[in-house]
Amino acid sequence: MTEPWRDPLLPASTRVADLLKRMTVEEKAGQLTGFWALPTDPGAPVAPMEDDSGESAPGFDDIVAHGLGQLTRVYGTAPITVEAGMERLASLQRQVTASGRFGIPAVAHEECLTGFMTLGATVFPGPLAWGASFDPGLVRRMAAAIGAGMRRVGVHQGLAPVLDVVRDYRWGRTEECIAEDPYLVGAIGTAYVQGLEGAGIVATLKHFAGYSASRGGRNMAPVSSGPREFADVLVEPFVRALREGGARSVMNSYTDVDGVPVAADERLLTDLLRGELGFGGVVVADYYAVSFLETRHGVAGSRGAAGALALTAGIDVELPTARCYGEPLTELVRSEALAEELVDRAAERVLLQKAELGLLDPDWEPVTPEPVHLDPPENRALARLLAERSTVLLANDGTLPLRPCRVAVGGPYADDPQSFLGCYSFPNHVALPGDLGLEIPTLGEALTAAGFTVTADDPDVNVLVLGDRAGMFGRGTSGEGCDAETLDLPGDQAALAAAVLDSGVPTVLVLVSGRPYALGTLAERASAVVQTFFPGEEGGTALARIISGAAEPSGRLPVSVPRHTGGQPGTYLHPTLGGHTDWSSVDPTPLFPFGHGLSWTSFGYEELSVDPVAATDGTVTVSATVRNVGEVAGTEVVQLYLSDPVASVVRPQRWLAGFGRVELEPGAAARITFSVHADRTSFTGIDLRRRVEPGEIRVAVGRSSGDLPLQGSFTLHGPVRHPGTDRVLSVPVAIVPVP
Repeated sequence: MTEPWRDPLLPASTRVADLLKRMTVEEKAGQLTGFWALPTDPGAPVAPMEDDSGESAPGFDDIVAHGLGQLTRVYGTAPITVEAGMERLASLQRQVTASGRFGIPAVAHEECLTGFMTLGATVFPGPLAWGASFDPGLVRRMAAAIGAGMRRVGVHQGLAPVLDVVRDYRWGRTEECIAEDPYLVGAIGTAYVQGLEGAGIVATLKHFAGYSASRGGRNMAPVSSGPREFADVLVEPFVRALREGGARSVMNSYTDVDGVPVAADERLLTDLLRGELGFGGVVVADYYAVSFLETRHGVAGSRGAAGALALTAGIDVELPTARCYGEPLTELVRSEALAEELVDRAAERVLLQKAELGLLDPDWEPVTPEPVHLDPPENRALARLLAERSTVLLANDGTLPLRPCRVAVGGPYADDPQSFLGCYSFPNHVALPGDLGLEIPTLGEALTAAGFTVTADDPDVNVLVLGDRAGMFGRGTSGEGCDAETLDLPGDQAALAAAVLDSGVPTVLVLVSGRPYALGTLAERASAVVQTFFPGEEGGTALARIISGAAEPSGRLPVSVPRHTGGQPGTYLHPTLGGHTDWSSVDPTPLFPFGHGLSWTSFGYEELSVDPVAATDGTVTVSATVRNVGEVAGTEVVQLYLSDPVASVVRPQRWLAGFGRVELEPGAAARITFSVHADRTSFTGIDLRRRVEPGEIRVAVGRSSGDLPLQGSFTLHGPVRHPGTDRVLSVPVAIVPVP
């Protein structure tokens, strides 16, 4: 007779309940650990970055003796072919299933922030580029393509997307974020989750919560965010990605928030995440985050104490490998210092997810035995389209688009294809020397292919490529652990740009970066300024198409571009006294505001219509007509902002409430309509409960947070309302051509 847990026709909960009754505490704890398997030697140290404990990582045989929860980055740790990776994964899974009594495979997880992070897989544009596209549908398509490739080679879980809201541009991980606005982060991040989950890959929301608000923009520095900023800005994108995206995994933040490390914070990982937000999936530790409770935060005196804190808080799986879970936890349970129910709770969550993934089924196979191409033409076409739609034209005196001519392509990244890639691309993350495993044309090569003559002598136009080289922990100017002291362009780039501008030759500045940099007077002196945020392997081709006019620059800024390098103002999402006032000698007004971006044409706004009143649980319709008043076709990103002039707590001057991409032929117009539920005006009140207040709400529609030609208002009537878990999180948009 088949044991119930092996029967795929039974409900997952029934199967897991039966399985847990049969398991020892050691076997249940085995499901809560990962192992970082190097492709050549499973027992070797797992160093891209060790946990600084001074201890050797446990060997593979020791870890899998009672079962294993996850295999860490079999494909993404060292340069191996996809065929070798498939063989390695199959071998490891066979060893896992042969070691335990129950033969349960491990969940295989990989990084996938800019694509499946392995040798030869497509490198898509980075998250800031997703935000710049203002195109959730395209990001969903990208994530689906990433997930399909991962699924074909036996991967189950992807460690993306990052939903940290940008708070300080100096933070090195700004490049991993989507935007400085929580609504845009939520919309784009949810689309990514939907694409990845739709492909059968478990999406992992990172980093819950508060990571991006670290003091001074320094990686892993403490967070001193207040409860309203924490709830209304930092947590808000996670709410939407869980409710509308259906993400099945969450990863904790490294930081401490007001003195409590998130990895040990039951209030955040259990009460908030599971109790209030209703998350029912698996919480995985950021790499070494459990160990850091002992070695960096100093809130635990031993491995077991760190493991007990994390498990109690709500972390189900220790990654990347076992140190504080496994044997230290079972010893605590055996000595009755830790309740076995906590191990059972986490093991149940892990096993339920394994059941969903088919890992408990008798016919499970580790990989599909068929050839797999991880950079097919359709992926490259999608990568190029996203790179084009995320390119932002900051300034232009009419020089762009260029017709074929003599161009000098210079700057520190003119001939460096890796400058198009983020720190979570395989070549930059693993510091791959030599062959990148991909075809990545430089901008000069792409301009040559587009018919331009690239020359160092007597050019008609200079194209100066500036910005960042992404890397890890000091190996780059952007990326994890690569924080900036100021927002000066790195090195001598500003001086180089000034010298080239002094030449008198028309100069196009091309910024390829992982954060916005203060451009000061450089932008005013340049003929044109183009901003792109790590556009991926097709970045050179996309930029050449933009420069030549073969494609349109329809991206808009997901982060403001500052004018000055010091005295960081934060982001556009600030109250009145957070902006320029006569009470301070520092003017934080950005050079280019959030949402800014030019096109080859221009657009007019007219005929704003706003429902005058609604109940505090009602919906207001906001409509406007947008017209292409130029001579060529173009795309406008229409943006809706709200503001609350009188509220019970200090509110931002304005916040993004909705957006829509409108494609128009010359002279054509469209009517765009936003359906704004009163919940989109809600905020965390004095009593720390979310509330919708009656009163005036101001409306602005336009082309950026700093250029809003249409202004109006509506009034909410009725009592103060406290929205519940069914709170409306998004603003539907309808676009109808005007005859």
